[in-house]
Amino acid sequence: MDYSGYPRHDVLCIDMRSFYASVECVKRGLDPREALLAVVGDTERKGSIVLAASPALKKKHGISNVSRYFELPRDPNIVIAPAHMGDYLEVSVEITKMIKNLVPKEAIHVYSVDELWVTIDGLEKLYGKPYEIARLIQFEISDQFGIESVIGIGDNKFLAKVVMDIHAKKAADGIAECRYEDVEEKLWPCEIQHIWGIGSRMTRNLNRMGILNLGQLARHPLKYLKKHYGVMGEQLYWHAWGVDLSPVYGQFVKTEQKSYGHGVTLLRDYERDEIFACLLDLCEEACKRARHDDQEGRTVHLGIGYSSETGGGFSRSMSVQSPTNITMDVYHMCLQLFQRFYDGESKIRRASVALTNLEDEMAVQLNLFDDQPKKKDLAEAMDQIRDKYGATAVLRASSYTSGGITLERSKKIGGHYA
Repeated sequence: MDYSGYPRHDVLCIDMRSFYASVECVKRGLDPREALLAVVGDTERKGSIVLAASPALKKKHGISNVSRYFELPRDPNIVIAPAHMGDYLEVSVEITKMIKNLVPKEAIHVYSVDELWVTIDGLEKLYGKPYEIARLIQFEISDQFGIESVIGIGDNKFLAKVVMDIHAKKAADGIAECRYEDVEEKLWPCEIQHIWGIGSRMTRNLNRMGILNLGQLARHPLKYLKKHYGVMGEQLYWHAWGVDLSPVYGQFVKTEQKSYGHGVTLLRDYERDEIFACLLDLCEEACKRARHDDQEGRTVHLGIGYSSETGGGFSRSMSVQSPTNITMDVYHMCLQLFQRFYDGESKIRRASVALTNLEDEMAVQLNLFDDQPKKKDLAEAMDQIRDKYGATAVLRASSYTSGGITLERSKKIGGHYA
């Protein structure tokens, strides 16, 4: 591969090691490297997931981020910390602010609460070579926040991310570098399931084609990958060669919204009559987001998952001629789908609502026999109140029933208590 025509940058991918657990350790005056601490989503539920475990807990007891609360060993030295998502977001924002003191804000691309990319082109005269800048950032994060970090260095975001995942986390100093010329040696031997951007389903599909590692993916004919997987196949091929043309500077905006959906796994099994309040709350949230973006949809999707006792469920959709983002319109469509496909007996554990087939919101044509303009005015007024005073400032009466979910969800960030 001739890389002379491809852009070269100095990109860092920074990951805060055991971020949630580290924040909880620092709050308690514990050393994140030595403390045995587990962050649990909901300590009132034995089946709640372990969101994070300190490095020492992972090493000593083999606890991972997919373990359950009841699976934690009976070790009196283990500290159980309820999740506080608000604290983690606050620390994440402060770390980003600290990095802005070193680079322009356009050079920072936040990927998640504990991971971000930083482009450091042109900073060599100020701070030294990329490795020295990575060490500087590591020191500042550790010194100011008490949190360890690992960093990957590459010519683009893909190389920085993958070398961080594969090599930096195992390196003694927590730093690894991969340039175009290093791809064959450092990345090709890696199994594809460990490569960022390749999920379990794609892994199975590629394995069936005899592709087990990144080198085999790079040597597979591009035309066959494009034939099987279209644009995704072409992207996989170029990533296997270390080529990534995604921007490393600028304001990183969201891709075009294709749906507005909301779903929930319920904390208990719901009876048939209870689910209606839950569905109304889900419709309210999905439509509120659509109205905020001045979008309407013609198609409503309803998903229902039954309890583990019976299993199964259904996912169905319905389309209408006139697009809408009015909560009650979407709710009534969900009711029709529910009445048609619900088996009439099973208890319900999961529910989701989505509005798709989107288009820009248009002015409502007046109709003597329709109160659609009034519905829109009322919805916008409720949205404005919630935007100003909070999500629970004005609620429907059903939200206060046993089946409502808005009140409980308002206490959480990312599905966990703030």
